[in-house]
Amino acid sequence: MTRWIERRALQIAQHPDMPLYLFALAAREVGEVAEVARIHRDEAGKLIGYQRPEKRSHVKQILDYLNSEDTGVLFPNALVLALPDTVKFVRSRGPNTADGLAVAGTLHIPIPDDPSDPRPAWIVDGQQRTVALAATTRQDLAVPIAGFVTDSITVQRDQFLRVNTVQPLPTSLATELLPELSQAPSPRLAAKKMPSALVDMLNNDPESPFHNLIKRPSSESTQRRERPVTDTSLVDAIKESLESPSGVLFAYRNTATNTTDTETIRLILLTYWGAVRDVFPSAWGKPPTESRLMHGVGIRSMGRLMDRVMQHIDPLSVDACQATREQVKLIADACRWEKGTWPELGIPWDDLQNTPRHISNLSNYLVRTYLSARQGA
Repeated sequence: MTRWIERRALQIAQHPDMPLYLFALAAREVGEVAEVARIHRDEAGKLIGYQRPEKRSHVKQILDYLNSEDTGVLFPNALVLALPDTVKFVRSRGPNTADGLAVAGTLHIPIPDDPSDPRPAWIVDGQQRTVALAATTRQDLAVPIAGFVTDSITVQRDQFLRVNTVQPLPTSLATELLPELSQAPSPRLAAKKMPSALVDMLNNDPESPFHNLIKRPSSESTQRRERPVTDTSLVDAIKESLESPSGVLFAYRNTATNTTDTETIRLILLTYWGAVRDVFPSAWGKPPTESRLMHGVGIRSMGRLMDRVMQHIDPLSVDACQATREQVKLIADACRWEKGTWPELGIPWDDLQNTPRHISNLSNYLVRTYLSARQGA
């Protein structure tokens, strides 16, 4: 059985294929109409949803305001909902129901009778406010709603990223969502789309040395605690190699045709990082508090070394893995991933931090050591 919530609404003339409605719901009705699409992955590894976990401190601030003794509580910011195509809009009769920008009418929203059934709409913007509204004592409070009609999860994710540009999303959440979009919402995010897709590959590919070692927003809380590698550091390392003319991955992008040789890039990444794992087995896979190789500063610095090492390796050759290991071994004796003080730098191993200065210092040291060892060899 299905019941209907009916609300006076304005249909705004914006997108020809996705109607946009402005209307109001009582606080108690928001949870009946919409729910939050939490970001996670299904058993096949497919990305589901797009929303980050709620911030309890933020929710408490909103709830304290809503429940305050002030009788003049003002809640002007509209929640943004993705509505299903099962909603119905009936235009009001009369000559004055449209002004060229909007049409007045009544919006009919289907609501399942069983509270355990899925809600018809999704929260695109306003999840913290939605949680607070569900707990407020003012359940009759009128809440402004802006709802657009689409069942496309890609469109919902695109709008989610766009409406969160003023108060930026956590970088890791934005980058994990990017590979699922056909077009990134901004040039800044577009530059991270391919690197983020490659990080997805490194995390999910059983042949990858990073298999199930990368923490992403969609990871379960226990996985985030157990996985040592932060995805943003790896995304940035790959992005730098793809965009810099001196990067080894740069040559596999054709900017004229906007195409990328992702298969060869995959081979390079698997070959190089597999060699790093094999040369430093005791430091691989440990928490960054126990191994700076898994720390952001280690990932970024070794990423820059990759650009030097892999220039001398044919990733398609049968001995690529062994040849890469021999190259990485040239710096092995100079590294202090788990204990000791780094030569020349004078920095204890666990004092290295994921800062531009430390990344630059460690990168330069590793490259100098590598080039000197190659020359000596």
